[in-house]
Amino acid sequence: MSTLRLPYTTLSPEAYQGLGATKKALLKSSLGKQLIELVYLRVSQINGCAYCLEMHAAALRTGGMPDAKVDSLAGWRVSPHFSDRERAALSWTESLVDVAHTHAPDAEFDPLKAHFTDAEIADLSFAIALMSAFNRLAIGMRQ
Repeated sequence: MSTLRLPYTTLSPEAYQGLGATKKALLKSSLGKQLIELVYLRVSQINGCAYCLEMHAAALRTGGMPDAKVDSLAGWRVSPHFSDRERAALSWTESLVDVAHTHAPDAEFDPLKAHFTDAEIADLSFAIALMSAFNRLAIGMRQ
């Protein structure tokens, strides 16, 4: 791993604490910690953040998620390990992470309504945005 380019957490402490406060707020969400961690791991897979991949895979395993499920996350569309609720969340995750190409279409958003409340959809979207921000910081600063 490269040397940290800048100690961004101490150079911008209020901004970093704001991200941390968002993360804490999301843990109170009715989405549940496992789904949030699953989304964090998928975002980190897409963005290629090695630091975050290790952290979120470990959190899922420590939280009791079976290894087969964690290991098959990149292939969730064809894996039997994921519920319809998780599939809807993961589809939305991929759409938002690649929003420049997908433009978050209704075809990805509408299925969320069958599995999540409006507040949960908002929380899910915040979780995706938050992890995307953390990934960009970790990758950009070589954490």
